[in-house]
Amino acid sequence: MNEELSARVEALLDKQAILECVHRYCRGVDRMDRDLTLSAYHPDAIDDHGAFVGNAEQFVDWAFGYHGEHQLSHHHMVFNHSVDLQGDVAHGETYWLFFGENRVKPDTLAVGRYIDRFEKRDGVWAIAARVCISEAVNEITPAALPAAWREILTSNGVSARNGEDVSYERPLKTRQPSEV
Repeated sequence: MNEELSARVEALLDKQAILECVHRYCRGVDRMDRDLTLSAYHPDAIDDHGAFVGNAEQFVDWAFGYHGEHQLSHHHMVFNHSVDLQGDVAHGETYWLFFGENRVKPDTLAVGRYIDRFEKRDGVWAIAARVCISEAVNEITPAALPAAWREILTSNGVSARNGEDVSYERPLKTRQPSEV
């Protein structure tokens, strides 16, 4: 195989491994599978989900606690996915849709994007930094989401239709837990 073809195949394999990492995250959270969810992160990763900022272990504790307390079931679905490979670092943007069957009605429907910095360490791609941008959060009834909660969910990164959007930030930086 020539060098150009070999490099293209390696890039495709890297992008596929990164997409599978995103899918592991979604499946792990929806199945409340701690090991599977953590496999999507490097141990020192920081996840900024707006209402929570912390390392991967702390994030999983928070997410599972939240979903367990507030929802009977929940689904994280991903759609558009782009990756900018730069050696063993990659920046990704993945559009998501979330549905939560809430214990107390109304149910929740939200959309947004995962803005990720992935790193390949010891041959394994995983999330090193994540900013979860919530761009619309709606309840599936006429009742409105409390304004304070909506503000928390949408305040952790710039969502813009231009170069100011957090997806253009290189390298991606997250807030630190002490900043929340």
